[in-house]
Amino acid sequence: MEVRFSTDPNGYKRMTSDELRKMFLIDNLFKPDTIETVYSDIDRSITGSAVPASKKLKLESSKKEMAAEFFAERREIGIINIGEEGEIIVDGTVYKMAKKDALYIGKGSKEITFASKDSGKPALFYFSSYPAHKEFPTKHVKFSDATPVKLGSVKDANKRTIYKYIYPQGIQSCQLVMGLTELEEGSTWNTMPVHTHQRRSEVYMYFNLAQNAVLFHLLGEPNETRHIVVRNQQAVLSPSYSIHSGVATQNYTFIWSMGGENQDFDDMDWVSMDTLK
Repeated sequence: MEVRFSTDPNGYKRMTSDELRKMFLIDNLFKPDTIETVYSDIDRSITGSAVPASKKLKLESSKKEMAAEFFAERREIGIINIGEEGEIIVDGTVYKMAKKDALYIGKGSKEITFASKDSGKPALFYFSSYPAHKEFPTKHVKFSDATPVKLGSVKDANKRTIYKYIYPQGIQSCQLVMGLTELEEGSTWNTMPVHTHQRRSEVYMYFNLAQNAVLFHLLGEPNETRHIVVRNQQAVLSPSYSIHSGVATQNYTFIWSMGGENQDFDDMDWVSMDTLK
């Protein structure tokens, strides 16, 4: 498990591109037959991936960082499959996971195992985890059953559909909010106009980008913005003071996950376009 420590807004202003990437960009996800995890001091989130290609993979605690006997002893987990068909076994119960299906795993679940239906076409499980003080039941939701919200326009290059999975009116959780956003062909901007949310942090994981495509993720305080160049299947950590927006050389999809004080999806502090710098 890799451990990341963030910086305050003043320290952030003096960072180089390489320093920003080392602190906020997660670029080592989705390795075959491996579970990758990054533990951040930003709301104590854990961001990770599991790719069970030739074997099943068991999610286990890292006792040094988590001081827990098992991963979900004091945590909840949201998982979305962006690959081919697979399954997640939670304490003996098997959950079939098609592409873009989601699974919420509640606090107290002891054994969590990932598997693929076809080792030649493995599932690609992306997960986000936050501390939990209350138990909620493990629940599976198919992509077809996720709550869609259509936003944006072709004119503004941001026509997109937001699919909500884990949120107060959907799958119940302690503090985790999670879903994905798909941009239509010809649309390239996400989360513009920008916002922050002082009461929680967020992680974006971008995928469905071609090999030669790049995305420019904007971050930082609204009056002191920077960017990180992001490629396919990479994630960016976003502290509460930071905007989180992006534009790419093509359309794409991204998974968003949040944790903190408030689960209200619309709890955002909008930033006027004329204040961005």
